[in-house]
Amino acid sequence: MPKWAVHRIEQAPRERMIQGVERRFVSGERTTVAQIWLEKGALVPRHTHESEQVAWVVSGALRFTLGDGDEVTVRTGEILVIPSGLPHSAEAVEDTYDIDLFAPRREDWISGDDAYLRGKR
Repeated sequence: MPKWAVHRIEQAPRERMIQGVERRFVSGERTTVAQIWLEKGALVPRHTHESEQVAWVVSGALRFTLGDGDEVTVRTGEILVIPSGLPHSAEAVEDTYDIDLFAPRREDWISGDDAYLRGKR
């Protein structure tokens, strides 16, 4: 049995999460890749996870609040690397399309135990 796989991300379900946020993702053994759509004004609540996160803003702009209150706005074509364990939140400054990579993979997303994105904090 091969240890590699080809996925068509368009075939993964596009989930409606909290107000103004949709996503779909594919996970391998160690990494999760996600497409995320955020409407202007959408807020991703402060949270933390063991994964390093690489957030690539393909179009739009996201204002991240990191750690003890540092703020950075990441715009089209820019990539933010968020270290493992660093608390963070995000606000869509514009309608935004973002691709995120996580390592290790997001076990909470796979199991559906991501309450902060489901409005069940």
